[in-house]
Amino acid sequence: MSTAILTSRKKALRKSLSSIIRALSREDIRTQSSAIVARVLSSPWFHEAATVSCYLSMPVGEVDTSAIASAIVHSGKHLFVPRVDPVLPGGMDLLKIYDSEDLRLLPSGVWGIKEPAFHHHDVPRMKAMDGDSIPLDVILLPGVGFDRSLSRLGHGKGYYDRFLSSYSALASARGHPKPLFVALALREQVLAIDQVPVGANDVPVDMIVTPDEVITVDGDSSTQLRH
Repeated sequence: MSTAILTSRKKALRKSLSSIIRALSREDIRTQSSAIVARVLSSPWFHEAATVSCYLSMPVGEVDTSAIASAIVHSGKHLFVPRVDPVLPGGMDLLKIYDSEDLRLLPSGVWGIKEPAFHHHDVPRMKAMDGDSIPLDVILLPGVGFDRSLSRLGHGKGYYDRFLSSYSALASARGHPKPLFVALALREQVLAIDQVPVGANDVPVDMIVTPDEVITVDGDSSTQLRH
């Protein structure tokens, strides 16, 4: 498939799914989000994880992750959240959140999403890509759509695909296992097998958590961390 055709197919699917998501009521998204949060917090892989990256959700139109982020901090796990790099085009890193007050006071950044500053109390925040950073066990991922082949359709900027590829290579070089890539999806965002067009640079996820089920390639929803 040529790059032009791939881009066109992704754009068309993104438009179609975005229209469906915009039509959902806030109450529907809240209800679905609550069910997804319950599945995540009760999962063995979440309990085993010491360090979790969780995206901070947009004000509307996607799974609300605020309860998950709070639970990570309150449980004593290490929390990392995304921050778009304003200097490096297409760049993103995951930055450490130090406590519940730090999480609560994060300002809104791009698209109304809360983002940490690069410094905390005048000290540079730990970044996941730093040489001495704490290894990530789980990365919770957003997306516009997913399919049962575990393919992911992002918002078209490529932030996560670039980060996941870079971080996986870095983890391997450090002798650490690849984190578990877990997508969170409203039921309307999940399509049948092979319905999301993918290219060479698109990174698949390891599982998709929906309000109704946990989707994995082998059908095993109790996936363990690879220590």
